Amino acid sequence: MRVVLAGTRGFGAHYLDRLRGLTDMVELVGVCDTSPPEPGALDGLGEPEFATDLADLIKRTGARIAILATPIPTHAELTLAALGAGAHVLVEKPTAATLADFDRMRRAAAEAGLACQVGFQSLASAAIPAVRELVASGAIGRVTGIGAVGSWPRPASYFTRSAWAGRRRLDGVDVVDGALTNPFAHAVATALAVAGAEERDAVVSVETELFHANAIESDDTSAIRVTTADGTPIVAAVTLCAADRDEPYVVVHGERGRIRFTYTTDEVRLNDEPARRFPRADLLVNLVEHVRSGAGLLVPIARTGAFMRVMEAIRVAPDPLPIAAAHQDRSGEGVVLPGIAGVVEACAERLALFSEVGVSWAVPLVVAGGAAGGVASEVVAEYVTRPDLPLTESPRPYLHPVRTLGGTVVTEVRPDDHPHHLGAGVAVTDLGGRNFWGGRTYVRDHGPAWLDDHGVQRHVAFAGRDGSGFAETLLWQRPGEDPLVREERTVRAVALSRGWALRFGFRLHNLTDAPLTVRSSATKGRAGAGYGGFFWRAPAGSPELRVYSPAAEGEQGVHGSRAPWLALSSRAWTLVFAQEDDPWFVRVAEYPGVGTALAWDTPLTFEDVLAREVTVVVADGRLPAGDVAALVAEATG
Repeated sequence: MRVVLAGTRGFGAHYLDRLRGLTDMVELVGVCDTSPPEPGALDGLGEPEFATDLADLIKRTGARIAILATPIPTHAELTLAALGAGAHVLVEKPTAATLADFDRMRRAAAEAGLACQVGFQSLASAAIPAVRELVASGAIGRVTGIGAVGSWPRPASYFTRSAWAGRRRLDGVDVVDGALTNPFAHAVATALAVAGAEERDAVVSVETELFHANAIESDDTSAIRVTTADGTPIVAAVTLCAADRDEPYVVVHGERGRIRFTYTTDEVRLNDEPARRFPRADLLVNLVEHVRSGAGLLVPIARTGAFMRVMEAIRVAPDPLPIAAAHQDRSGEGVVLPGIAGVVEACAERLALFSEVGVSWAVPLVVAGGAAGGVASEVVAEYVTRPDLPLTESPRPYLHPVRTLGGTVVTEVRPDDHPHHLGAGVAVTDLGGRNFWGGRTYVRDHGPAWLDDHGVQRHVAFAGRDGSGFAETLLWQRPGEDPLVREERTVRAVALSRGWALRFGFRLHNLTDAPLTVRSSATKGRAGAGYGGFFWRAPAGSPELRVYSPAAEGEQGVHGSRAPWLALSSRAWTLVFAQEDDPWFVRVAEYPGVGTALAWDTPLTFEDVLAREVTVVVADGRLPAGDVAALVAEATG
């Protein structure tokens, strides 16, 4: 069978090696590339003709098959050219850069009556039907979900190996290179195949969380959740920033067990039984047999339709977000995210995205350049949605670390003096008789006491999210009880002429059939302890703290006051808090913290909705007092 190869470098060199082992079946009659092959690249393959025009090469050589091992954005046009010249096609994965290109390729193959096979080698494994048979037999009971895991290291040179490497677009053309769409495309396609969800309409929705630690445009650490037409959730979590290489795998979760399929080695393990290894067919050999005798194609282009729906969702998703340098180890050849292998495994085990397993870098706030110009984009804050905390600390989402543009951290979590202080967020000592602050509850005429009354703020979902902020839904409830409120929280970072501003809003919707009351310790008899609302815990030990408002100076002067803004500063940083609804709760001598006091000295009762907004200016150094009002106006305008 006469074949031509487009692309002799990169993965094309792998095809040249395979062709050397198939000389009794195929003859390489031509190679197509933008420049001649490297010296010695064609050794043992005769004297194939070289050309830069694929269609002309096919016609001149009479090739029956064209193998395409070229960059992702060239797949569609080269496939159409090869089909138009009368050749069957084996195109390397991923099928195409866009869903529209996939549709064009599929139609062209059907109209030409020619085969188009896609190079997802894992889909040629006999392990996939074996896994499906195990599921169908009831070996693990009802399937509850499928996870896919990939954890590989990559040197910095990997992302500079070609012009398109690490790019989502190049010269206005979609490239869609990335961890999920290129090196771990097999993980996604294999998980879909195991689920029996391979056709274009088998995918209902795709949620994406795309990140990069390397200085690239595309993703190197990402997670997706695919919902199939039959409702099965598939979560794929992968990284190219691991310390070591682990073999990627797909895990099928059932009510009575699990199946683990290591697709690179074709090994299948049912629960704790010994793994079984299955054979894998060669896709080029299969295509030759199809052309010769009509053997069924193993990976016809239609079988990659569901994968292309996922590819399209990644293509149109917001650009990947940066992972802050504080989480990276750059001491070796490539960027390493310590512990990332465990994180991607946790995602596959729990069928959860990064933001749902409690890693703070998964919900970053990015300031995309200073308002005055000259400031690069910076990750200025991270948000933890599901902290792993004891119930006595009233677990709740929080912002930490929050940083100045210069990188100084201005929040603190679980300090020794108050382990229930969690960065910046919302905390209330008593809502409807439940403690959403953490620690002891103040009891009138008794004092602080450990009560079995702690509640949890539970992250439900993000209603909207981009690099500069998010809208989130939460439920406030004590475990085992009905929720008291549904919170709609909005958080956004904006650049200022100096520093940046955090805009934080929350709306508590009463879910009970009666009015709800907010109480502070002060309303129960502890004078001055009106805390409860938005609260910011600053770092203990910050030098030379100063606190002031437009009308007062010092902790005693501003504590309990009503002022449009309040500034807390040290030598290294300044925080300016602005809001108009509540008195300020302030601590400096005991620990540095600022909050709003929803119930300063009187309980606050609401029927339907309680809403508040706070803006916080975050700046490096100690701001001159005369500059504060102007920055507040800029931040709140």
